[in-house]
Amino acid sequence: MQDIKSQKKVRDFHQAKWNEPVIFELHQKGERGVVPPKTEEEIASTVGDGISKLPGHLKRSRAPELPEISQNRVLRHYLRLSQETLGAAFNVEIGQGTCTMKYSPVVNEKLVASEKLRSLHPKQAEETVQGTLKATYELDLYLREISGMDYFSFQPGSGTQALFAMASMVRAYHEANGEGEQRDEIITTIFSHPSQAATAAVKGYKIITLYPDENGFPDLERLKDTVSERTAGFVVANPEDTGIYNSRIKEFTKVVHDAGGICYYDQANANGLLGITRAKEAGFDMCFFNLHKTFSTPHACGGPGSGAIGVVEKLKPYLPKPIIKKQGEKYVLNTDLEHCIGKVRSYYGVAQNIIRAYAWIRSLGPDGLKAVAETAVLNNNYLYSKIKEIKGVDVPYAEGGRLEQVRYSWEPLYQDTGITTEDISRRMADFAHQYWTSHHPYVVPQPFTLEPTESYSKEDLDEYIGSLSHISNEAYTSPEVIRTAPHCSSIHKITTDKYFEDPEHWAITWRAYLKKHVNAKV
Repeated sequence: MQDIKSQKKVRDFHQAKWNEPVIFELHQKGERGVVPPKTEEEIASTVGDGISKLPGHLKRSRAPELPEISQNRVLRHYLRLSQETLGAAFNVEIGQGTCTMKYSPVVNEKLVASEKLRSLHPKQAEETVQGTLKATYELDLYLREISGMDYFSFQPGSGTQALFAMASMVRAYHEANGEGEQRDEIITTIFSHPSQAATAAVKGYKIITLYPDENGFPDLERLKDTVSERTAGFVVANPEDTGIYNSRIKEFTKVVHDAGGICYYDQANANGLLGITRAKEAGFDMCFFNLHKTFSTPHACGGPGSGAIGVVEKLKPYLPKPIIKKQGEKYVLNTDLEHCIGKVRSYYGVAQNIIRAYAWIRSLGPDGLKAVAETAVLNNNYLYSKIKEIKGVDVPYAEGGRLEQVRYSWEPLYQDTGITTEDISRRMADFAHQYWTSHHPYVVPQPFTLEPTESYSKEDLDEYIGSLSHISNEAYTSPEVIRTAPHCSSIHKITTDKYFEDPEHWAITWRAYLKKHVNAKV
C-alpha cells in the first residue's frame, strides 16, 4: 500500500480494532455487574410479594433473558466498541449527504442533563412540567415563523414518521370532504426521499413518480398531464437530494391545488434554506423539519429524533394529538381535534431534543439562522467547485451552483478502472471519513452524495477533497489497494451472500438471530 503519510491533506489514520463479541455472547452465569436493592419495606408491605397486586399485563411469566456479566467486563466491552466508532464529533462527517450531520453544541447537553428533564415522565401532571411545555410551545412558534405554517406537532419520531402522518392527514382530509375513495393517487419525484412514496403507499395510495427534465428539475409539463380528480396530494423535497433547488416550485403547487390536491413538503434538506425561503410562500399546506438534522440535535441512530410537522389552519384539526395550547399563563395538552388522525407514536415527543433545538434556535436568532444557511451553501459550493475537478468525477444535470448538497457520480472513473462507488466508500474509511452513495435506485450512476453543512472549516473540506483526490489517483495507478480496502479501519469488506439478499435470513435482534440461525440448527 502507498505511504499515505507523504500525501498532502490525507490523514494518517488507524482505528482500534477489537474482535469484540455481542454482549449476549459474554454471558457467564452467576456474574454480576450490579446487585439490585431489595424492595423497600414500605412498598413490599403494600403490594405483598411485589407482584401479586400488579395488573396482569405488567407481570412477566419468566425472568428477562439478560446477560450476566461482571462490571469490569461490561466496561471493557463498551469502551472497545466506542473505539471502533466514527461520528460527527470524531471525524469530518460531510459524506452523509441528505442527513445533515452537523455539529451539535456540547453546551446544550448541560440543559438536557438537568435532573428534572432526565426524570421527566410522559404521564406527569401538566402543572409539574410547565417549563418543558412552555419551551415546546415556543419552539412551535419559532418553526411557524421559519416555515410560515400555523401549527406544529412534535409527536413523530423521524422524518419518515412525519411523512406517514402527513399522508394520513391527506387521507383524513379528503375523507372528511367526501372524496376519500375518489382521490387515490399521490405524486412525488424520483429524487425525493424514498420514504415519501413508501409512506403514501402504506396508506394505500397509488404512487406516481415524476422524473427530471434534461436539467435535473422535476418535469412541470408531466405534472400537468398527471393531475386529475384522482390526485390526493403532491409530496416533494426542495432542494431534492441532488441539491438542485426548484425555483418554480410555486407553479407545481398551484397545479396540484387547482386539481384539488394537498401539497406537502419534505424539508429534511432545509439546512440551506433557513431565513431565505419558506414553505408557505412556496404554496405548501404541510411541511416537516427534522430536529435531528436542521436544528442540530443528535441523530443517535434514529432513536431520539423528531419529525416536526407544520400545517396551515385548515389542516389543524387533522394533526396527531395532543398539541400544546396556551391558556392564559398555563400550558396544556390539547386533544380536542375534530378530525385527528390519532397518535403516530406513544406520548408527545422527545423532550430532550425539543429542548436542544429550542436552545440552538434561541442562541442563533434570526440572523444566525440565516447565516447557517448561507454558510452551508458556501461550503457546499466550494466543495462542488473542487470535487468536479477530480479525475473520474461527473456532476449530472443542471450546471451552476447547488444548494446544501450535491449528488456526484464516479461513472467516468468506473468506466476507466472498474472501481465502484462502494469500493471508494470502503477506502474512505481508511482516512476516517464517512461516505454515502445515494438512495436506491441509482438514477445517477455510481453516485456519491456529500453535504458539508455549516459546521466545517475550509481546512476540513480540503482534507476531505484531498482524500477523494488521493483515492482517484489510486484507482488509476494501483486499484487493488481500493478493492481490498479498508486497511486501517475496524470494519471489513462485507461479502454479499444469502444473509444479506434474503429477508428470511435477516435478524435485527438477538432473539431473531437465535431463532433463525441457532435454534433452527438444534
